[in-house]
Amino acid sequence: SKYGMLDTRTEALVEAIRNTSPPGGFSVLVDGGTAGVIDYVNTLYTAFPLALLLVALITYVVLMLLFRSLVLPLKAILMNALSILASYGALVFIFQQGHFSNLLNFTPLGFVEASSPILMFCALFGLSMDYEVFLLSRIREEWLRTGDNSTAVADGLAVTGRIITAAAAIMFCVFGSFVIKDPLHILKVFGLGLAVAVLIDVTLVRMVLVPSIMELLGPVNWWMPKFLQRSVPTIGVEVTPEKVPTP
Repeated sequence: SKYGMLDTRTEALVEAIRNTSPPGGFSVLVDGGTAGVIDYVNTLYTAFPLALLLVALITYVVLMLLFRSLVLPLKAILMNALSILASYGALVFIFQQGHFSNLLNFTPLGFVEASSPILMFCALFGLSMDYEVFLLSRIREEWLRTGDNSTAVADGLAVTGRIITAAAAIMFCVFGSFVIKDPLHILKVFGLGLAVAVLIDVTLVRMVLVPSIMELLGPVNWWMPKFLQRSVPTIGVEVTPEKVPTP
């Protein structure tokens, strides 16, 4: 069933009844658990793409104002998406396909509960963006001081790496405790998804991919057209327009 927990025959029956036009101008409403689940999932995932677009747009604008770059906000959003998608894959591999079910003490259901990806996105996007802003803020300070992208990336990573790793380790332990101790399936899913995302984000993404991509891009990281430099406000407290090197 595309709705996970539903019997395919009952699901087909509900959809067949709703797609049948009764005679005489009457309308047919279908109630019950199956119809409720169908409406719940459809409502969630009808609004979810719009929410994704809105969050990404607002995040891009805020980061563009903070770092005065058109490239870094896009990179930050893509890196966050990478961590979140990796956690979704872990949920399918473990909870939908049933791997490690004996170790984690749960019964595979053959699906992932519909609200879990949305709730995880809401938590993970903000959490991952915290690490990204923390790292990029320090890199930008060095870029403004030296005007050298390679030095800025190396120094920014050296200064913030331990702090980001320590903060992520605390979050990993907290989320991991949901998997080990909590008997509720939904909290196991939520906890494991968050723990995997934090682990991937702080190791592979923040400490490897982000610095590597910024090193490869070089001064392009800080590119913004001159007319935008003049027109957009400066919201970074440490930044003044005359200090910004020209890429």
